Amino acid sequence: MTTAGPVYWDPYDPALAVDPYPIYRRLREEKPLYYNEKHDFYAVSRFADCERGLPDTKTFSSARGGILELIKSGLEIPPGTLIFEDPPIHDIHRRLLVRVFTPRRISALEPKVREYCRQVLDPLVGEQRFDLIQAVGAEMPMRVIGMLMGIPEGDQAELRDMFDDRLRTEDGGQMDLSEGAILSGEIFGDYVDWRKEHPSDDLMTELLTAEFTDENGVTRTLTRDEVLSYVTVVASAGNETTGRLIGWIGSTLADHPDARRELAADRSLIPNAIEEILRLQPPGPFIARYVTEDVTFHDTTVPAGSAVVFIVAAANRDEERYPEPDRLDIRRRISQQLTFGLGAHYCLGAALARLEGRVALDEILTRFPDWDVDWDGAKLAQTSSVRGWETLPLVIG
Repeated sequence: MTTAGPVYWDPYDPALAVDPYPIYRRLREEKPLYYNEKHDFYAVSRFADCERGLPDTKTFSSARGGILELIKSGLEIPPGTLIFEDPPIHDIHRRLLVRVFTPRRISALEPKVREYCRQVLDPLVGEQRFDLIQAVGAEMPMRVIGMLMGIPEGDQAELRDMFDDRLRTEDGGQMDLSEGAILSGEIFGDYVDWRKEHPSDDLMTELLTAEFTDENGVTRTLTRDEVLSYVTVVASAGNETTGRLIGWIGSTLADHPDARRELAADRSLIPNAIEEILRLQPPGPFIARYVTEDVTFHDTTVPAGSAVVFIVAAANRDEERYPEPDRLDIRRRISQQLTFGLGAHYCLGAALARLEGRVALDEILTRFPDWDVDWDGAKLAQTSSVRGWETLPLVIG
């Protein structure tokens, strides 16, 4: 680890994203409260600071967005975008989604997810190499969201590409926030309108019909715009990050063949291995918040009106929390990690992401117990909110 010069971290710098962990270590050790003058934001990187701040929705607000450029833009967030709301209105909207996004509904998807994996992986048996992202990572998450919501299979790939385009940035760039592009749910408008006239056993129908008591004490169903917001939140969050998880499974286990062989021999280790990979390589490496009142970290005041970034990818490797934090240990006992957030905004789709990762790894190991990566052909995707592989060519052993 180099200590030459002051530590510098910029979430928009693609060069720093290639291997950010040495910089994260320096932030934890040298600048646990970091200020970036160029982009005017603060950042914390220690587990204890993230654990303290993320659940504190009063001080660290989501109402202006959970992505740095959203907060800095001052863009008005559409009502009903629950990931960008604070209690009590957030709690009302979240309770409704919890009612329809049930463990039973998620677990019922497992046979369909497994069958999908079989369909895409079986034709690859006998191949000497294939791109894991193209084969599984880019396709499966939106297919699963489509199953959940009742979106026709023929339309799912187009929706996936639209969400990918919203998040993609140029080198050193930021998201396109023009006309609220990232927040618009209108791409689902035709599906919502059709499903209203043709109800079915899916999440979209339940969102259209579920009654709840709103913040004004009125018992009602969601408006069309509110349904669009809910559907957009579920689809966008579930598509991009879960696809990146599939890639990190492939690359991490290529780097750790002994662990991969253990998993191939004992599939009961897979759920904990997924948890460890999520800790080691979180697809969403940081979470941003707006500071509503002066707050102190490490004897320094962060003034009200600031943006603060909680670097969960750094916190997940905090030596104060995990022994040998940079080492993959598929048997590690993980009582708490921050990949899915903490507190009121803990990711509602965490169980679905874990299911997809677990099933995908199980089916991959069944057909391909040994693989390496053609690193010259691998490419990291460039976005300012998620980190993962755009291409990951596997070489089959």
